[in-house]
Amino acid sequence: MKKTFEIIIVGGGIIGSAIAYYVSKSGLSVAVLEKNELASGTSSRCDGNILAIDKDPGFDSQMSLASQKLVDELSKELEYHFEYRAPGSILVCETEEEMMAAEKWVARQKEAGLPFRMLDQSDIKQESPFFADDLLGGLECKTDSTVNPYMFSFALAEGAKKRGVEVYTHTEVQLIKKLTTGDFEIETTNGLFIAKKVVNAAGVWASKIGKMLGISIPIQPRKGHIIVASRQQPVGLRKVMEFGYLMSKFGGKRKVDPLTEKYGVALVFEPTESQNFLIGSSREFVGFNTTVNIDVIKCVARRAIRFYPKMADMLVIRTYAGLRPWTEDHLPIISHVDEVPGFYIAAGHEGDGISLAAITGKLIDELIREESHTSVPIEPLRYDRFKTKEGVARS
Repeated sequence: MKKTFEIIIVGGGIIGSAIAYYVSKSGLSVAVLEKNELASGTSSRCDGNILAIDKDPGFDSQMSLASQKLVDELSKELEYHFEYRAPGSILVCETEEEMMAAEKWVARQKEAGLPFRMLDQSDIKQESPFFADDLLGGLECKTDSTVNPYMFSFALAEGAKKRGVEVYTHTEVQLIKKLTTGDFEIETTNGLFIAKKVVNAAGVWASKIGKMLGISIPIQPRKGHIIVASRQQPVGLRKVMEFGYLMSKFGGKRKVDPLTEKYGVALVFEPTESQNFLIGSSREFVGFNTTVNIDVIKCVARRAIRFYPKMADMLVIRTYAGLRPWTEDHLPIISHVDEVPGFYIAAGHEGDGISLAAITGKLIDELIREESHTSVPIEPLRYDRFKTKEGVARS
């Protein structure tokens, strides 16, 4: 028997859950189709940062700030606690060159109206006595926050279900057809679904869903590793990254050893509410391989010890690897698709899926309802920005 809905969301990660929650407020009939369990993909293999500090000044920063404000509202609005905290975050600098680059970064962010400030060496020492003595300083963004990504996904999904959204797990999409009636027919491992509109929130698998409708979506999986370690002592109270993380993220050149460069390793330190901490990060293009590479883990650990020498005796609880849905301009695709009316894409957030989930959900709801004004400008996020002169999206 066919199941019919006005909106079907493909993908039950943090992005799909956020979309379901915001669209559910409109009173439309909505279903989420997830091929495994909710938040079992990228959303369960990442850290939980809601950051502006690592965003390019301008549109990227403003979008992140808008998402931060929404997450703060959701922390009061959603029934389930998701370990929301807003302590701010910092980037630390190793060299004079990085300090000069940081000053320029802060100046640009402040011009854009964001709460950034420089930190000197004494500020760094006050931040944590565990920092290496030779760190010169860094910068701070006061509004940055953190969540438990799995619990955040769950809280959004439960909020959506309370408004009537139906969630189908272990329901893998096998084929999508656009019918002559204008509706979509979706064949799954759990039966047939009909929808007036479809949102592709499949993350690293968004390209696969697009191909079913003849759409080329230029998203690739980018692998990252994380170490979960035990806090014998309180190393720090908030998110810390090295300034070189920005260069690792955006493809710049750093003065690091060959293995650190090869694996795209840069310090990321995140304390959790459970009194452990997460250590990352790495960036590699290795297809859909999520097997933990011990050489990468060793490299991540060495990088952490460089900034926190006393971490050499830390107790590692576990390690894991996940896939980030990468686009070449480092912005997600949050857009309708002109070639297939009623089809929307909400994917390609790379490492910012948790950070931008709330604003993504709100934007998709606004697009579906054809609002004349959206919460942030939609033009930089359009699908057609990747089209070549021949009119075909680059893949």
